[in-house]
Amino acid sequence: MTLDYALIWAGLIAFAVLAYVVLDGFDLGVGILFPFAKSEQERDMMMNSVAPVWDGNETWLVLGGGGLFAVFPLAYSIIMPALYAPIFMMLLALVFRGVAFEFRWKSQNRKYIWDWAFAGGSLVATFAQGIALGALVQGIPISGRAYAGGWWDWLSAFSLLTGVALVVGYALLGSTWLMLKGTGRVEEMAKRIASRLGIVLLALIALVSVLTPFLHEHFLQKWFAWPAMLLSLTVPILVVFCAYAFFRGIKHDRPLMSFLAVEGLFVLSYLGLVISFFPYIVPSSVTIWQAAAPDNSLKFLLVGAVFLIPIILAYTAYAYWVFRGKVGPTHDYH
Repeated sequence: MTLDYALIWAGLIAFAVLAYVVLDGFDLGVGILFPFAKSEQERDMMMNSVAPVWDGNETWLVLGGGGLFAVFPLAYSIIMPALYAPIFMMLLALVFRGVAFEFRWKSQNRKYIWDWAFAGGSLVATFAQGIALGALVQGIPISGRAYAGGWWDWLSAFSLLTGVALVVGYALLGSTWLMLKGTGRVEEMAKRIASRLGIVLLALIALVSVLTPFLHEHFLQKWFAWPAMLLSLTVPILVVFCAYAFFRGIKHDRPLMSFLAVEGLFVLSYLGLVISFFPYIVPSSVTIWQAAAPDNSLKFLLVGAVFLIPIILAYTAYAYWVFRGKVGPTHDYH
């Protein structure tokens, strides 16, 4: 039996990107919600709720980006020039955000600067990720084997819509995380915001879902042609189930249910994109197999991935286990 190494690697990179979204999404969301805190103590609690895990969460972004470069070099050489602006915007914002974690505790007289660096970095990084996603989904012009578009092709009404949708989605993830980890006024604020954000996010998911199939002919075939639509129709049904679980969790004061339900909405939205994209890695232009490196390279890299990915999963799980429970008034975990 011959293994399809390109397909295996496509699955691994897709998993890494999904892991980044569901893990780093909530701590970016906490940063987006930072300006809603009314006191320094509340902001301390919010930041401490993600401080032990935020840097580990971003490991998956490095794995996804590095894996794309090593395994699908053609796709990388096309996507990067098309999305230079939003990607560099995201990276710079993540730098400001990461620095804020360290400098905020040391700069007592200038703490407000790092508060804004944390909040602004989280917002800009999220918005840039959403724009990059929207630009990729709507398509990248290619001539031969190279990007053939202009400097501003990434900026469109659809990419701005996906940018806003991701900001709302991460903010909702952050609010459910704070419901789970926070106490007192932080928990109350998060619960109040979550109900409103949930309604907005569901409306945005519906709008993006309606527009996406009409961006490419093969998207339309995946979602509305028989029998492929049997698979695609399960996604909106499960979205409704997750939405019900989210609001039920808020009503009955079950924050873990609400948090997992929102994570479920992200997983299902991502699954919808995977269904739409396959077998393309650059929609309607480059397939997974056309973009892949030679099989010998893929085999060699796969050996490293087999050891590396379980290690990342293990230390990620251990970190979440050690820092389980709520953040107390003195910012310890209990």
